[in-house]
Amino acid sequence: MSESRGFCPRCGDAVPEREEPLPGEPRERDAKLCDDCYFEDFDLVDAPERIEVLVCSRCGAVHRGSSWQDVGARDYTDVAVEEVAEALGVHVKATEVDWGVEPEQVDENNIRMHCDFSGIVRGQLREEEVTVPVKVSRGTCDRCGRIAGGYYASIVQIRAEDRELTPAEWSEAVEIAEAHVAAQEGKGDREAFITEIDETDEGPNVKISTNQLGQNVAGRITDELGGSFESYPTLATEDEDGNEVYRVTFAVHLPRYAPGEIVDPEDGDGPVLVEGVSGRVRGTRLATGGEYESSYDAGESPDVKRLGRREDAQETTVVTVEDENAVQVLDPETYEAVTVPNPDFFDGDADTVLAFKNGGDVHLVPEE
Repeated sequence: MSESRGFCPRCGDAVPEREEPLPGEPRERDAKLCDDCYFEDFDLVDAPERIEVLVCSRCGAVHRGSSWQDVGARDYTDVAVEEVAEALGVHVKATEVDWGVEPEQVDENNIRMHCDFSGIVRGQLREEEVTVPVKVSRGTCDRCGRIAGGYYASIVQIRAEDRELTPAEWSEAVEIAEAHVAAQEGKGDREAFITEIDETDEGPNVKISTNQLGQNVAGRITDELGGSFESYPTLATEDEDGNEVYRVTFAVHLPRYAPGEIVDPEDGDGPVLVEGVSGRVRGTRLATGGEYESSYDAGESPDVKRLGRREDAQETTVVTVEDENAVQVLDPETYEAVTVPNPDFFDGDADTVLAFKNGGDVHLVPEE
């Protein structure tokens, strides 16, 4: 600042001449006013008279700008603080600005935000307090409106080839769908949701919000449980621009055989407990405990004979271990002592064992 002095154009008092702005910098209209006249019309803070926060009454999302945003808040005090912070404006000439806010909950839908500001202007500490009323209004976001209206764009039908779904497959497939959709929602995708899960006699039908999400869910189910899926688009409607909108059904076909089934490949090596069906059928030979894997050409659908399921096996008593190749147990139906192969999975110190009977043959079954 120079030592020369000027006069305030409003009151006529002498004021120090202030430095001229550099070329390109804006000229302050009130720069020549004395401090008293300058601060007569000075507002440190520009605050709205009132702020309204629109909240979805179903999911709690907050409407900001032209979109809805998930905030994950149980109450909206923090949201009110953020909205007030964005709405308040501090004078551009203020430096070293400091502020604090004290919310006052008037009732469920009204909050008073008491805000204290301080800053340095023209070398002086200026302080100001403002109170901004915040009203929380309730509405319904686009997403919840679609869910409430039963909207969906794709259906994932989960079935099994030539058999019924097992309870484990049923629940696991639904869990895969729910987990994937929840993960996308957790990443901020508000278009990701499951509208409904219809339980039919053949299997669940999962109604999902978008076609891409439906395809991803179908792919994840087959990746985890094996099998394949096909897509069947159906013209549903036209959008506002006249473009055709398709609803797609993704038909998931789980493999012909399921983990837990006992089958006979009829290759002379005896029954197999199926343990995996992704890509090929894999399992354990009941006679030896050795590994079984269907041929590459047969894949998930080898030509084998169904004998039963692990649940059909019954606990029976071990009579004696004859040698490394044979063990004597009680027939689970007749309770007569019978000699059966001694597989690798058998615990020679066990008093009881699971036994599966098919026709006249008894086979030991590994514990889960």
